[in-house]
Amino acid sequence: MQRTFSPKRKGPMITAIMTGETPEELIAQIRGAEFDGADGIGIDLSHLKPEFREVKALERIIGTACLPFMFFFYRNDCWKACPTDESRQEVLLKAAEAGAACIDVMGDLYNPSPRERTYDENAIAKQKELIAKVHERGAEVVMSSHMSEPLTSSEVLDQLQEFERRGADIVKIVTTVNTEAELQEAIKTTMLLHHELKKPFIHLVNGKYSRFHRFMGPVLGVNVCFAVHRYDLRWPMTQPTVKALRTVVDTMHFQLSDFD
Repeated sequence: MQRTFSPKRKGPMITAIMTGETPEELIAQIRGAEFDGADGIGIDLSHLKPEFREVKALERIIGTACLPFMFFFYRNDCWKACPTDESRQEVLLKAAEAGAACIDVMGDLYNPSPRERTYDENAIAKQKELIAKVHERGAEVVMSSHMSEPLTSSEVLDQLQEFERRGADIVKIVTTVNTEAELQEAIKTTMLLHHELKKPFIHLVNGKYSRFHRFMGPVLGVNVCFAVHRYDLRWPMTQPTVKALRTVVDTMHFQLSDFD
């Protein structure tokens, strides 16, 4: 099996995202998600206890399933053990050493900025150095950005094309839609990204009208989409379940790529 999040394949990769305090808690969710039909696993390291943020423990987690693993670690460490961007990247590099298929690099890493996109040349240079280190360890990089506001299709395209130029293998953005007009723009955006981006992409939305886009995005070109095995009070309940998303994708019998 090719353990990657950016393969040349038809259809989206349904990726089960999760968090947990111990390897055992994560392993239980991973096994459940695998049997739900997940194509990949995404793990948020913010809740994993610091003593388990080591290569050996991460290897045990990754060895649970024959699926590609993506790891991310944003500025939300609940244990306060990794307070800086630099310290969190050291943990993510350990995940790459442990066999992770993909590591998340924030678009404003080393320089917190609006819309999680830095324009600081020094920060961008450090991001590129980090991406090279991840690649040396055999893992891919997804460059991500999250924001609580709507963006136009041209704004999203500009941001993700910039992430492509920085060397990311997959580019990601999460915006917000709270009106029908914003939902229409989000759908237009997904289709535009499918035709214009060179790299696989993740385009997600939160907000009042997010559910429709979460289910339709995967058939409109989103290459990697997220879902959960089960709901958890520690996790925002904005994601569909793996089973529900799998049902929609498998019974739609439609992919925008069918017409390319």
